[in-house]
Formats: sequence, structure tokens, C-alpha cells
Amino acid sequence: MNDSPFPDHRAAALALLNGNHRLSRKAGQFLGQLAVDCTPMSEAQADWLAKLLDRAGLPPMTEGGAA
Repeated sequence: MNDSPFPDHRAAALALLNGNHRLSRKAGQFLGQLAVDCTPMSEAQADWLAKLLDRAGLPPMTEGGAA
């Protein structure tokens, strides 16, 4: 497993969606949106993504990678 931080929210979302991680429907919809929408995340969205990555045991986003 690569422990390098994710460079952007699309890569992080795809890692969660492609992995064998237990996700709620709401989390799946959120991650699907992040995977296709290049709009910068809000602070709340970045916080939720960070929590999902942590729960899945995946590396965090890079600093400034919330674009």
C-alpha cells in the first residue's frame, strides 16, 4: 500500500470508492461528486473527506491539496 498523501480530492475519493471500504450511501454520493467535480471543496467537505480517509486507514490529503 502506498502511504503517500493524496495530491487532490479526486484521487482520494477514487481510492475510497475503489477500495474495499464500508461506506454509507451518503458517503458514496459525496465521494462520487468529488471524483467528477473539480470545484474546490468547502472546509466542511474537506473535513468529512479527511475523516473518511482516516477511518479507511488511507493516507491524508497533501497540504493545500483540497483544490
